[in-house]
Amino acid sequence: MRLLDPRGHHPAREVVTEKVFADINGVRQGMFIQRADPGRPVLLFLHGGLPEYFLTDRYPTGLDNDFTVAWWEQRGAGLSYSPAIPTETMTAEQFIADTLSVTDYLRNRFDQEKIYLMAHSGGTFIGLQAAARLPEAYHAYIGVAQVVDQRKSETLAYEYMLERFRQDGDRGMARRLEAAPVTMEDGPPRRYLAVRDRAMHTLGVGTTRDMNSVLRGVVWPSLLSPRYTLAEKARLWRGKRAAGVSALWDEMLATDLTERVPELAIPAYFFHGICDHTVSYELAKAYAEKLHAPLTGFYTFYQSAHSPLFEEPHKARRIMRDDVLTGTINLADG
Repeated sequence: MRLLDPRGHHPAREVVTEKVFADINGVRQGMFIQRADPGRPVLLFLHGGLPEYFLTDRYPTGLDNDFTVAWWEQRGAGLSYSPAIPTETMTAEQFIADTLSVTDYLRNRFDQEKIYLMAHSGGTFIGLQAAARLPEAYHAYIGVAQVVDQRKSETLAYEYMLERFRQDGDRGMARRLEAAPVTMEDGPPRRYLAVRDRAMHTLGVGTTRDMNSVLRGVVWPSLLSPRYTLAEKARLWRGKRAAGVSALWDEMLATDLTERVPELAIPAYFFHGICDHTVSYELAKAYAEKLHAPLTGFYTFYQSAHSPLFEEPHKARRIMRDDVLTGTINLADG
């Protein structure tokens, strides 16, 4: 399926969006590919807990001005959801293998020896490990809201939110959090996860600073998106529901990436919103400072929570164009 992108940012240029399906390690998986020129550098985007391409209608990133962007929807998510996918394959190791296979698909299709790898939120848990596994396939790795030690991140977020609600006099929310404590020993209980998103969006530390409702901010935009068929929209949310019981979340909570990936053989760039408590800003910054890589840049987005690519797209695009594409870190935090 080919669609002219109505958001082309340059009047002399057509940005074409293709909905593509390919066999990735035995599973039919889909992606949207945006391109104006097949010769442009290729950027593979790994989403977090939910595919994010539909959000670009509301939050245009401008990445398609400088890259051929592949918005891949991973195994079990969105275009790639199927109830026939074996649950035992929903593991970090399988997702890493899928990422490397999609990488090869894009390298071959666009005849490029290397591509760029960008990951967001939960996708960074997979993307960082994929980049470490096959560095020769990538020019650079870009982690947006980089997961490092999610068990510790959830503990820090819980403590922060509980204190904020107590200070703000929101006794109801404070009591709900007090009834479901998060600790390093036990991790986040289900009762906490049931209130977590609402609590974060109430405080402006969740998906975006201004998103106070998942229904209005995410669900409705997905259902109104012209990019998906009705059946694909249903699969988007069936996949999201199934992901909540997958082994991947447990793997993420049990892993400290400072120990698993202490070094990277390619340049690494980290974008993080200072208001983000979905994934800890402090832990990501500390990781970037310790990571052994040819080049490491950490970029604080001062007007963002968990989605700096959507909240501050002009800043993100400038970094991509002026630092990432040139292999420098001139715009990184001092």
